[in-house]
Amino acid sequence: MRTLRIRTLAGLFAVAGVLSWAAARLWDHVGTLPGVPVAAPIVLALIAVALLATALSLRARLKAQRERHPGAKGVDPLAAARAVVFGQASALVAALVVGMYAGTGLYLVMYDLDMDPRRQQAIYAGLAAVAGVAVIAAAIFLERVCRLPEDDDTVPHGTTPHRR
Repeated sequence: MRTLRIRTLAGLFAVAGVLSWAAARLWDHVGTLPGVPVAAPIVLALIAVALLATALSLRARLKAQRERHPGAKGVDPLAAARAVVFGQASALVAALVVGMYAGTGLYLVMYDLDMDPRRQQAIYAGLAAVAGVAVIAAAIFLERVCRLPEDDDTVPHGTTPHRR
């Protein structure tokens, strides 16, 4: 399984941000800009909390297993792999969502913050972007927790690590 690349996430963010800003500008000139849902930052924050809770739980269980604590509950490798896949998918989608809300929020801040509804939409977009960044951070942390020792990048140049 490949690790998340910050470059990929940054590229998705940039493309979504530019497209969202342009779409918001076009949409606002043609008609009424659609609102940012109030639930967007809440849902993203809940996903970030779920990822963080999973990472902390797995980290504690892996530590107990490594230190051979009596009665330590082992970690099912398939469950850990599923958690990592969920984290990676969440991070990729969150990069798009952060770009989308950041682009929309930037448009709102640049062009029309005098009206109260626009100001609220800009705040919701900013909160959604922050919550999306929290999803990405939690997903990267989860991936680091589930990394196998031979997955480290300390493998000598020209050799390939043994994968199971």
